[in-house]
Amino acid sequence: MSDDAQRAARGEPDAPDGGAWPVDLMGVTESVVTTLGPNDRWNAAALGLFEGDPITATTWGNTRTRRNFHRQGEGYVQFVDDPVTFAEAACSIVEFDEPVLEEAAAWTRVSVERIDRGTDDGTDWERWTLEPLESAVERRTVPTIDRGFGAVIEATVAASRLGVDGYDQDRLRARLEYCASVVDRAGDERERDALEVVRDHSPWELE
Repeated sequence: MSDDAQRAARGEPDAPDGGAWPVDLMGVTESVVTTLGPNDRWNAAALGLFEGDPITATTWGNTRTRRNFHRQGEGYVQFVDDPVTFAEAACSIVEFDEPVLEEAAAWTRVSVERIDRGTDDGTDWERWTLEPLESAVERRTVPTIDRGFGAVIEATVAASRLGVDGYDQDRLRARLEYCASVVDRAGDERERDALEVVRDHSPWELE
């Protein structure tokens, strides 16, 4: 039995692996990234990872993630399955003493390099390559399909665009109403809590 298999049998996380992603990244994978700020605290934010070689991501606006990428040149990409953790990272300012979140099922420390920049409908954006430096799997689970979690993710995207020029605000609010109906029908208590996080940290007002 391999060392990783023995650790899995004992319920222990895998040993850190250098220079590789812990999971296959296809399409756009939603993650949470932590970056070290000037206050020596780790800021958590949602980050979409775009399939390719190398993996890329785009920051929009003058965010803490963008500034910390420029300042530090690295961060910790984390894969979480807790909807509240994702919603808080996507919609609010949350900081931690340590870079790896308790809720992370796996993580990768990455170096980042800006490869492009521009402005879209008045919002500055920057595109980055992400190169894995080390990674680890903290826990393994049997995957399940959950419409409620998917609706929470879609709600965070729509809510982040409220008040941004270039987006149809009525369509965004209709999208949020639909996401709320999916969570109400198909979500669990944790996903309903996550949707309240989105409400509390965005100008979302349902009539």
